[in-house]
Amino acid sequence: MSYLVLSAQKTLEAAIRKAAEDAAAAGELPGLPTGAFLLEVPADRANGDLASNAAMAWARELRMPPRKIAEALLRHLQLEGSYAARCETAGAGFLNFTFKNEYYADILLDIAEKGAAYGRSDYGQGKRVNVEFVSANPTGPIHMGNARGGALGDCLAAVLEAAGFAVSREFYVNDAGNQIEKFAHSLDVRYRQIFLGEQAVPLPEDCYQGEDIRELAREFADLHGDAYLQKEDASRREALVSYALPKNINAMRGYMDTYRIQYDTWFRESALYESGEVSEILALLKEKGLSYEKDGALWYKATEHGCEKDEVLVRGNGVPTYFAADIAYHRNKLARGFDKLINVWGADHHGHVARMKGVLDALGLDGTNRLHIVLMQMVRLTRNGEVVRMSKRTGKAITLADLLEEIPIDAVRFLFNLREPGTQMEFDLDLAVEQTAQNPVYYCQYAHARICSIFRKLQAEGVLPRACSRRELCLLEAPEERELIRMLAALTDEIVCAAERYDPARITRFCMELAAQFHKFYNACRVSCGDEPLMQARLTLCGHVRDTLANLLKMYKITAPESM
Repeated sequence: MSYLVLSAQKTLEAAIRKAAEDAAAAGELPGLPTGAFLLEVPADRANGDLASNAAMAWARELRMPPRKIAEALLRHLQLEGSYAARCETAGAGFLNFTFKNEYYADILLDIAEKGAAYGRSDYGQGKRVNVEFVSANPTGPIHMGNARGGALGDCLAAVLEAAGFAVSREFYVNDAGNQIEKFAHSLDVRYRQIFLGEQAVPLPEDCYQGEDIRELAREFADLHGDAYLQKEDASRREALVSYALPKNINAMRGYMDTYRIQYDTWFRESALYESGEVSEILALLKEKGLSYEKDGALWYKATEHGCEKDEVLVRGNGVPTYFAADIAYHRNKLARGFDKLINVWGADHHGHVARMKGVLDALGLDGTNRLHIVLMQMVRLTRNGEVVRMSKRTGKAITLADLLEEIPIDAVRFLFNLREPGTQMEFDLDLAVEQTAQNPVYYCQYAHARICSIFRKLQAEGVLPRACSRRELCLLEAPEERELIRMLAALTDEIVCAAERYDPARITRFCMELAAQFHKFYNACRVSCGDEPLMQARLTLCGHVRDTLANLLKMYKITAPESM
């Protein structure tokens, strides 16, 4: 939370403890309580600005009814020097505090002083965090699961940055191993089919069946004709992959740019083999007694480190598995000096979590505390209430490219962050393009545009906003004004909570709630009124809401239009 809010709470906490000390000295409490208690925002604002459960928390320790403890505390409570105007007891023994007007005024002054930095904090203390997300297989188009992962990972990285972490975004390019062999085989078959026919060279079921493979093979054939037809399989396949893989990787980079995602690092799996890091990790596992040979393959002793079954590291044909490369990759990231690794994975990778953490622990790399996995559920696309699986343009499974052609990027990035990562979500294609209050991103953008229109209209009437004094800001006493200020005061805490829980959806929800609260204020409080100081105070409040919405949308790389 902001320094001002935290300071207000600490002052009241000290006042409650002093009241307990004085009540004990006066013989109204049987002793001096020492236990912890809470100061929280009550669910019902009629109960004040903050409520404390100190009396209930101390009831067992003092062996006294909470209500009597609360009454004793209230008799000795000194509120001088705090923001509290009054305190009352309620219910079983709550202490309910109501703040002075100055508290709300000072929140607005604090926001004005911090400007665009408001809401940001040093919670992360500059610790280095690597966020790896999307990491789509470069052998084909980016699918819908990775589309959600892109928005989620990028916005999570933004939240961590706002919370004071030093963040690096990373894309892991799986350009080695079985999938590349399969890619090469698929391209090879499609290339030979062009000249020999599909009956002469049938495509095995375990090859990639997509139209994109045909297109790449055709492009290669247009460049080289049948020159590679008589070459050895290995040579022909190497040439095909050397042509097709860079094209796919460049396409992925292009789609990520379009999606407004800029990575700090594109890390290639093949680099782990070229540098010898995969061989190093296999040797290290052997040296530490963490692997064994069986049936011609090399196995990791996963069952000795919390997993249900052991895992193959090197197959019987001598080819390392994806798991072996993944261990080397995570060791590489930690060696680069990151304090924490965060991977955004599909929920189908849940079985991989324990073995990755376990092997890093076994290697002395503290996977339990340094590796964090955000498991993301898949997305169901719907239109007119029906599940949509095929692109209208291509008739094939919908990809990120299809989605970005049909839906505004603002809507895609916002809506994919509307639910916690671990929850199933439906993406309503009709709703995403609606320009109504039912569309969450439009609703937030409209609130921003409405505030901008207020300023434009007043400017046309010759009214310009000016800085307000504390006394003028104290005029904001309406419930709708107070609630808006309370929401603004909660921003720092919301960002920290989103970073702690790896849940960027907290920020989209905050934007929606702030927009909703602004609309309530707009309908209840006339900004352009006959009272000039009050009008300026309301303009100050409007300006802070406008800037907060704009800053949060910008943080998620979503536009904040000034007119709609």
